Amino acid sequence: MAFAQSHIMAARRHQHSRLIIEVDEYSSNPTQAFTFYNINQGRFQPPHVQMVDPVPHDAPKPPGYTRFVCISDTHSRTDPIQMPYGDVLIHAGDFTELGLPSEVKKFNEWLGSLPYEYKIVIAGNHELTFDQEFMADLIKQDFYYFPSVSKLKPESYENVQSLLTNCIYLQDSEVTVRGFRIYGSPWRKMTTVVEKRLEQVACVCEPLKFIWQPWFYGWGFNLPRGQALLEKWNLIPDGIDILITHGPPLGFLDWVPKKMQRVGCVELLNTVQRRIQPRLHVFGHIHEEIVSQEGCRRYEQTASHEA
Repeated sequence: MAFAQSHIMAARRHQHSRLIIEVDEYSSNPTQAFTFYNINQGRFQPPHVQMVDPVPHDAPKPPGYTRFVCISDTHSRTDPIQMPYGDVLIHAGDFTELGLPSEVKKFNEWLGSLPYEYKIVIAGNHELTFDQEFMADLIKQDFYYFPSVSKLKPESYENVQSLLTNCIYLQDSEVTVRGFRIYGSPWRKMTTVVEKRLEQVACVCEPLKFIWQPWFYGWGFNLPRGQALLEKWNLIPDGIDILITHGPPLGFLDWVPKKMQRVGCVELLNTVQRRIQPRLHVFGHIHEEIVSQEGCRRYEQTASHEA
């Protein structure tokens, strides 16, 4: 069974004062942004970024190193996964289908069976119950797109994060592990499909407009491109060694062939390359790029990296 792997991007870091990142002029059109920045600035090749080769599962770890095993988008299908040896497990979100408490408990049990010293997890857009604002809006609707979720009683999901007892859960927060500062954020861009559906339904039946909120078919942790997402990226402190986001930055494993579009976040790219410059950027979300030749590097379902 195929899973979307966690993608890793290593960027060079320099000592500098905090830079102010502004909304990019191409923010609303990532495909156009990719073309412009690729041709004019070469921002998707070294020295701006280096794609990291996965370490073979059976490769011995050099003395004094910490091995990170990075996965994403397992969607409650963890049974067939053969996990490699490592020190720290990172999961970049979408560990469930809908964020149901039963799914979270099952995932937590699986984490508990793994031998890693540290397990670090962020939510993805499928962890609906982890987005409290989304849930508050969802249960008010007369038309339920997620019936199994919208029928949940608030007391069953208000503290759903507490079910993750076998890992460190990050949501716009950081933790230091073995000397590495690690920051995690679940947010991603709102899809243009959502916006188009809203426009179409509003034209057909204006009274139904309240049902088709822009977030409604966009799942959890869903924000418009531009300022809204940039404000989340601005929360990331300088000096972070490993950045975990659910969605990709522009230009890296973000190509969706059916739409013939790049879907990565331009503001995330600018934040990573111009301000944060982490040692590693781990992300997932785009299933179409489960194995990619981007940057002349082949990525498999489970990647590990030594630092």
